Amino acid sequence: MVDSTGRTTATTASIAVPSPTGASTASGSVPKGAPPTGQVANGQVPGGQAIVPRPDTAPATDPDTASDDAGAQRGSWLARLFGADRTENGVSTSSDSQQNQAPAIRRHSLLNLRNMRVEDVAIPKVEIVAVPTTITQDDLVAVFRDTGMTRLPVYDETLDSPKGLVHLKDFALKHGWNGHSDFVLSDLLRPLLFVPPSMPIGVLLQKMQSERRHMALVIDEYGGVDGLVTIEDLIEQVIGEIEDEHDVEEDALWTREAAGSYLALAKAPLEDFEAATSVNLTEDDSVDEEEIDTLGGLVFMLAGRVPARGEVVVHPAGHEFEVVDADPRRIKRLRVRLGAHPAE
Repeated sequence: MVDSTGRTTATTASIAVPSPTGASTASGSVPKGAPPTGQVANGQVPGGQAIVPRPDTAPATDPDTASDDAGAQRGSWLARLFGADRTENGVSTSSDSQQNQAPAIRRHSLLNLRNMRVEDVAIPKVEIVAVPTTITQDDLVAVFRDTGMTRLPVYDETLDSPKGLVHLKDFALKHGWNGHSDFVLSDLLRPLLFVPPSMPIGVLLQKMQSERRHMALVIDEYGGVDGLVTIEDLIEQVIGEIEDEHDVEEDALWTREAAGSYLALAKAPLEDFEAATSVNLTEDDSVDEEEIDTLGGLVFMLAGRVPARGEVVVHPAGHEFEVVDADPRRIKRLRVRLGAHPAE
């Protein structure tokens, strides 16, 4: 500012600054013992003005640290979404495996759309509910009612000769309520979608979306039916199990009876059972893990045939598989007795 003589003088703003003892300094005065003007220490700034934090005042958050914490939280969320595991050094994908550990239980994530194949999610041929072209109207109604399904594949003589699918809505619109028209199943058939077992489920999901299909038959290299997959099966690999009002509660894939003893369904996924029991059942050279997916498949491979009910199949590592329930075509239920009881 300009004084009365015309000279320019500098004006120091009067700033009250708390001192460590609770007293305030004014007019830019520096507390006793402060470093010379121009030095920055303990909150002092150039110009002689001292900014001394109160002892009970928390230090300001470092923006870089806050940004890192926010990024870590976002990374953790994305890791869970895409099925990755959080580690001390960052994010490692769930496909990273460690030696001498049982396989990890399969997780639901978006990565499954790329990593999983149709054969991984399709139900096997023996579990497909289908109807022949010769079925009567009353019998078709009974199948719809008993199964709770809305779509049924239709075949001619055998399931390896599929003709299409019949939708409950089409049947109800034509023959339900007060419909009295003649029942001709061929007039109700919709085209089926056929896919190979090696197709990624993400590709099939896009195909179903574009063609407005909800069901597909899995065809092997010889043209025979290998399984069936629905759009619900594909979505469940991303978000988990979807249950509606018609779903019935299924038995657990296996139950623990005693230490090292389990009662299991033959369709129980082999990898999941290994992960839950911490036992590797495929490490022996006589077991080709690429050819089997279930406990029943393992017993088939070990026996070399369809074992009879009550038969005990012994694993090279000493584990025992007792066939509790079976028919001439397949095993239904097993009792697994592990040779060495792992920590449970």
